[in-house]
Order: sequence, then C-alpha cells, then structure tokens
Amino acid sequence: MNIVITTAQVPFVRGGNEELVDSLKLALLEHGHRVDVVALPFKWYPHESLVRSMAAWRLLDLSESNGVAVDLLIATKFPSYLAQHSNKRLWLVHQYRQAYDQFGTPLSDLTGGPEDVRLRQMIQAADGRGMGVEVAPQHRYAISQNVAGRLKKYNGLDAHALYPPPKAIWRTGEYGDYVLYLNRLDDAKRPMLLLDALALLPKAKAIIAGSGPLLAEVQRRAAKLGERVQVLGRVSDERAVELYANARAVYYAPVDEDYGYSTLEAQASGKAVITTNDAGGVLEFAADQRNALVSEPTAAALAESIRRLQDRDLAADLGDQGHADLAAKGISWQRVVSSLLG
Repeated sequence: MNIVITTAQVPFVRGGNEELVDSLKLALLEHGHRVDVVALPFKWYPHESLVRSMAAWRLLDLSESNGVAVDLLIATKFPSYLAQHSNKRLWLVHQYRQAYDQFGTPLSDLTGGPEDVRLRQMIQAADGRGMGVEVAPQHRYAISQNVAGRLKKYNGLDAHALYPPPKAIWRTGEYGDYVLYLNRLDDAKRPMLLLDALALLPKAKAIIAGSGPLLAEVQRRAAKLGERVQVLGRVSDERAVELYANARAVYYAPVDEDYGYSTLEAQASGKAVITTNDAGGVLEFAADQRNALVSEPTAAALAESIRRLQDRDLAADLGDQGHADLAAKGISWQRVVSSLLG
C-alpha cells in the first residue's frame, strides 16, 4: 500500500514521538509498503498559532498526491489527526494535554479564563471529529493504556493500547555506582526532584544526560552537589547504551507520562527503575518491589529508594526481573504493523 504517516514537529526538537514515527516508517517499509511522513511545524503560542496549526491540518486532503493514491493514513499526535482521508488509522501519541488533564495547572498555558475555555472547547470538538467520527473504533489505537484512558475520560472514545518497541540497541552490563537520568530536561520530567533527593544523600552518585529548558538550572543545582553528580547534556545513542548498561538504576519519574521509552530502555538494559506513584504510563511496566521501586513524589521518598538500591544485590534482582518482564510482553514492530493494518 501507499501509506502516509502524519505528525506534528517542533523544529529542532527530537524526542519519543520522532523516534516512534521514524521507527514506524522503517517497519512499514520492511513489510513491503511505500511510506512517507507528512509533518507540519507545530507552534502553540500565542493561542492564535495553535488555531492556525489546527486549521492547516484540517485543510490537508491526503487522499492522493501527485496523481498517486494514498491508500492509508496513520495519524499520531495533535493536531495531525485532523488531516482528511477516507481510510484513517489512529495511533495516538497524545492529545494537546494542556487542554485536557493539564488544563488550569502550572504545566499548561491555558489558565481557565473565558478565552481559554472557548479554545479548549474548540480543540475538544475538533478531536471528537478527527479521532472519533473519522476513525472506526477498531482502528483507534493509543501508545499506552494511560493515553487510551485519557481519550476515554475526556472524549468518550475507546482505543486499544498498542505499545511501540524501544530501539533494539540496548544491552545489559555491570551494576555501576550511579543513578542515571537520561531524558528531556523540563518540568514534566522532574529532574529537579532527583537533585532534591540527591541532596539528602551525601554519598549517592548520579549522571544526568539530556537537554531542554532546564539544562542551565540543572547544571547550577548539580554543581552544588559536587563531583558526584555529572551533567552531560545531550549524548549519542552509543553513549546512551553505555550509560544504561552500567548504571546502578534508572530514575524516571515524570508527571503522568504518556508512555515513556526510558522505562523500557532501562528494563532492556537490565536496570531497576526508580519512579513515583503518579508517573502514569511508566507504571504499566514498573511494578514496586518487582522490577522497580515506586514511591511518593517527594525528595525524601525518592532518596530512600536510591539509598535502598545502593544494595547491589537488590538492584540486580529488580533489574533482572524487569528485563524478563519486558521480554514477556512481546512488544514488537510485527505486532504494531499487523494491528495498524488489520
């Protein structure tokens, strides 16, 4: 088939969504299909830009291109599922969460005023059409149960959880003496909470890798903790594999995460996950005392998890179980492709 994948792209920013789209395209190509990605730049500020972005996607009719019929459209994240096509499949990465579960919170620039309420209603109406009316229920998927749950809660739409696999590059290694954070540095991922926990543990070590708006603040705070906390910035895939393979454990405690590749990357590397009971999609893989330590989202509670994992045997037991649990789930691109094209 001729297949188009649609996605919204913030220029110069790469993360889990971009990895998912690239990997999906490759998987479909390997199954013999002709595939291309249609991406439009996404800007959410000021609010007029958000409306224009929605309109731009809605005006796109992707039924054919240059005289070539497009047999199937696979839409991923807001607002790319607003594009027009008679055979649309949804693999929802996330909606515009600032208009849903984050509305009126510090994580959203929609504060709850009259104009914001009207914009929220506009987004919800567009979502109801782009993901509901125009997509058959059996063709509606989400990247996690957490994302599917939000879609049901706020839009009344059912979706099947369909997990994207992590890259097949991760390997197990030694159990080093550091806790690893490897993710985007922003408020939703809570790197500062890790630093607060480390401040309570004078001997604990950590490596923080990634970039984002909090990089300078993370560097400043980490410097106060001395040489035991390293901030590396963005690292290559090869360096990431090494860091995961030789960590004692992986800290990943975002706020109600959609999915979170870091959880699977940690388990693929045989490492225990340190997380919190409000981490969302992380908890579909991380189970307290089985393959992870799950605590309240406080510095003191996380410090206790880090302290406990100074016991190498405990770290190894949890890491080995996580590695086995991930393998048992049978997450594969074969399953993804079969589901989306079924």
